[in-house]
Amino acid sequence: MAKVTMPQLGESVAEGTIGKWLKQPGDHVDKYEPLLEVITDKVNAEVPSPFEGVLKEILAEEGATVPNNAEIAVIETADDGAGDGATPPAASAEPTAKADTTANGKGPAEPVAAESPGMDANAAGDTPKPAIDDQGAPPGAGPAGSDESSDGSRPASAPAAPDADRPAAAATAAPPVAMAAPPAATGDPDARMTPAVRRLLREHGLSAEQIVGTGGGGRITRDDVLAIVEAMRTGAPAPTPAAKPAAETGQPASATPAAATAPSAPSRPAMPMGGTVDFPEGADEVLVPMTQMRKGIAAQMTRALQAPHAYVQMEVDATRLVAAREGAKKAYQAKEGISLSYVPFVVKAAAEALKRNPTFNAHWTEAGLLAKRRINIGVAVAVDDGLLVPVIRDADTLSIHGLNVAITDVANRARAGKLRLDDFGGGTFTVDNTGYLGTNLVMPILNVPEVGIVTMEAITKRPVIQSTDDGDVIAIRPVMNM
Repeated sequence: MAKVTMPQLGESVAEGTIGKWLKQPGDHVDKYEPLLEVITDKVNAEVPSPFEGVLKEILAEEGATVPNNAEIAVIETADDGAGDGATPPAASAEPTAKADTTANGKGPAEPVAAESPGMDANAAGDTPKPAIDDQGAPPGAGPAGSDESSDGSRPASAPAAPDADRPAAAATAAPPVAMAAPPAATGDPDARMTPAVRRLLREHGLSAEQIVGTGGGGRITRDDVLAIVEAMRTGAPAPTPAAKPAAETGQPASATPAAATAPSAPSRPAMPMGGTVDFPEGADEVLVPMTQMRKGIAAQMTRALQAPHAYVQMEVDATRLVAAREGAKKAYQAKEGISLSYVPFVVKAAAEALKRNPTFNAHWTEAGLLAKRRINIGVAVAVDDGLLVPVIRDADTLSIHGLNVAITDVANRARAGKLRLDDFGGGTFTVDNTGYLGTNLVMPILNVPEVGIVTMEAITKRPVIQSTDDGDVIAIRPVMNM
């Protein structure tokens, strides 16, 4: 029996909450097929199965928070079945043939190993190459987990009747000629999905906006696509997914469809965190529950208190910074198609300062400062229900334009819920732009184990005393607290 363990979804992530099991005991699971959804404070991801076989037992139920590397499921692999002597010799023909076809290049290719599990390969806007699909197989290859070859044929030793233990593989076969009209576009065209699900959409001529995702954060799952395909085949109405609790979806309670009603009213009314609070008739208090992201932020803030803190605040004359940005922003936006903010200037200055002060480009440990050679700067990005800090790697090697492109990219993907696993972890310093809120003094919290963080406050015009050859004069200057 093969044990499935909780993966580490990010460098500083120590645990994950099981949002939904995509397979149930007795179901056949292909290697790299999505097995469950895991929710952390950094990302909601579909975790692929590391083995092929039959899911025998689920060791951690939905909603359970499990530490990294803890056992969560048991899968019976083909080796287990062969070892117990229960399989007759003739039954080994199909796996043998399948292994042979995979070896000679006719079987379905496995996903590219470097691809992050559960993340969208095209999240950054990359156009897929025409000669290869999201699974790393030629466009003509059969559906993932099937025995079809590029010409639609099957191995000669495959049984004529579909295998009862593999309904998902049979369901992904080429759709019948007579199909009902596809559903209306009521879903999110930018919904997240795995490369395998994206491939499944293409095979059936569907698009993301035609599917209403039921996975964490509105993610489109394999079952969502297969349900629509079955509805089109039978002419039945498209399935309407029931609303999920906020704890499962990772979204605030306000994101739940209004038509869905809770089975029983809580003793204390619950409201989404943030925004206004509406007190129901006769209620003197309302519970504002925390999402998984908020819980993660609270835990990180508490851990930060374990490191020694010292705050320094300075007024910075931003005259030349404002002049440089104002003089370039119109031509820059016309040429590059994105706006030029103040953040890349500060990130560039921070990267240069870290070169001269390497003890700030470090991690805090009980044994001392662990200095880091690479300068990886985290940039705080506010999202609807919290704060994320994706990392710009090797920031010192990028120009201000390169930093601006990188920051804009991760910020847009963070707000769209399309961050990748490699956007997190490995940060050595953080830049926080609170100034867009109009703040003049914020006490930042260390993003431990990092030892330094700098905040950008609002740039405001203030009277400044300047010394000249003729004496002191009062001048109006743009000033930023840092």
